[in-house]
Amino acid sequence: MTKEVLYGRQAVRESLQAGRRKPYRLLLAEGIRQTDVIGQIISLARDAGIPIVYSDRHALGRLVRPVGGSGHHQGVVLEAEAYPYVALDEVLERAAVSHTPPLILLLDQLQDPQNVGSLMRTGEAAGVHGVVLQHRRSVSVTPAVVRASAGAVEHVWVAEVTNLVRAMEAIKARGLWLAGLESVPEAAWYDQIDLTLPLGVVVGSEGLGLRRLVRERCDFLLRLPMAGRVNSLNAAVAGAIVLYEIVRQRRDTALAD
Repeated sequence: MTKEVLYGRQAVRESLQAGRRKPYRLLLAEGIRQTDVIGQIISLARDAGIPIVYSDRHALGRLVRPVGGSGHHQGVVLEAEAYPYVALDEVLERAAVSHTPPLILLLDQLQDPQNVGSLMRTGEAAGVHGVVLQHRRSVSVTPAVVRASAGAVEHVWVAEVTNLVRAMEAIKARGLWLAGLESVPEAAWYDQIDLTLPLGVVVGSEGLGLRRLVRERCDFLLRLPMAGRVNSLNAAVAGAIVLYEIVRQRRDTALAD
């Protein structure tokens, strides 16, 4: 039995609400203040039939330290089974039967859990049908990513693939276009191109951007205007801007119909 230790109030609540992975035990700090969120977590744990254990905060800190959560557990820890990845075909099928145009987020070797978690949170809010990660040289859906996403990743279908380039080819074969985020002269301005079509958005790694083979598989590239002295944006910020431009264009198109 593979266990993961999730931590943080929002992360634990969303995991219990999503119900996509089996919970084993809820641990709360002794004397924790009974807020609305804590009440919801306790109620969800009782509904799931799992033990609720009260423990010293330092003991909780020792429990979450190996997964990067020391000092950030907010008095709430959940022992649960490993994150439930899905197959790429499941993501594509989900997108195909949706009432909205397919939208998939692809992450090319991002290694910062904060960036990955932030993109997962934005992607879930923007209505992506799934996220695709490469297994090697990328951050997986770790407890730190769950915490950084405020638990949003618990609701997201994530496919972890062996080779991102081959996954891109499979996505294109299903009729989706691929838009890569890259600040190069040949890239189109992000708000000057039609993003209402079935789409996969590819975000490159921190500092390095898209790998050559990944960039070459994209149907077109998008860039954001830079008026300041810094010539690039954080990957999570750039991805969020483009995702919400897609939301804006699709909403405007739907209202016009």
